[in-house]
Amino acid sequence: MDTDVFTRGCFVTGTDTGAGKTFASTVLLHAMRRDGRPAVGMKPVASGCERSHEGWRNEDALALQAASDPKPDYQLVNPYALPEPTAPQIAAAMAGVHVELPTLLAAYTALSAQAGGRVLVEGVGGWLAPLADGLEQADLARALDLPVVLVVGLRLGCLNHARLTARAVLADGCRLAGWIGNQVEAPGPHAAAYLDLLRDALPGPCLGVLPYAPGSAPAGLAAKLSLG
Repeated sequence: MDTDVFTRGCFVTGTDTGAGKTFASTVLLHAMRRDGRPAVGMKPVASGCERSHEGWRNEDALALQAASDPKPDYQLVNPYALPEPTAPQIAAAMAGVHVELPTLLAAYTALSAQAGGRVLVEGVGGWLAPLADGLEQADLARALDLPVVLVVGLRLGCLNHARLTARAVLADGCRLAGWIGNQVEAPGPHAAAYLDLLRDALPGPCLGVLPYAPGSAPAGLAAKLSLG
């Protein structure tokens, strides 16, 4: 595994929407914290938020905040909380918000100072889903100089999606530190064969496979991931 994931954090992307990025990210955060050192999560842009007495809040960002130690301010975890549950570009336009890279970098810097440099940054949708007009997820990953961890939603079609995503990550000049298999549905009869194909096809190590276990606590699955 790329040691930067352990020492500096990573940028988490997924094969597509519904691959389980957030769940895998929270498990990975708990795994990073096994040595007793701090690690915090960040969801730079989140669409699909609910109004609370403290402002707009996103379920995924709240999960990352809860898995973090120390617990950072929500505004740092999720600088852009967009109400509409749709693509960030559409949600930002509907909210009259301009998502800007300097704002994201400032929030990351503050989080990094709190966590000794160990920040896990979760992207949106799949790798090629833009964060904003003119702002790709690769732009942020490169600006932060973070290795990428790919979450593969294990289901029919995942081999194609995983290979395409890995190629895109590398083509964009980013480092692929490894991938996490996430059983987003009950495993079929060919589940083991799919994992073997993914291990052979992807240009990075498998960091672990998360089981299909609805309702499981992320902390209890941290041992499923290898940090070295």
